Amino acid sequence: MTLTECAEKAALLKRSGYNCCQAAAAALAEMEGTAPDDLLKIAAGFGAGMGNMEATCGALAGAVMMAGRRTDGRGTVRYARQISENFKAKCGSVTCRDLKGYGAANIFCPCEQCVRNAVLAYGEVMGLSE
Repeated sequence: MTLTECAEKAALLKRSGYNCCQAAAAALAEMEGTAPDDLLKIAAGFGAGMGNMEATCGALAGAVMMAGRRTDGRGTVRYARQISENFKAKCGSVTCRDLKGYGAANIFCPCEQCVRNAVLAYGEVMGLSE
């Protein structure tokens, strides 16, 4: 699976009813050869900015979770920062409330695009090629 195909898989999972964190993490897990079963349960509470739209976008959280999986937890903070910066450059923010335009006139980035961008940010930072 290419990185672009993985990003589209994440968007499909989001359309199918998974939250943003689950969609990004499950698509990346499939691409990385990791079974997503337990990951889907772990990621369940991270959707909608941890349930209140005030926190970090769930799609970004899912990508960072997978960075931890890929690095076995070693040096993951550095990758998390890079993935977050890459995601923010693509989406305009990392906070769910801002991305959804809560209380504002426009949406910065719809959920499906957030999950695509989280997967792409992960792939670009972790050195995955098409």
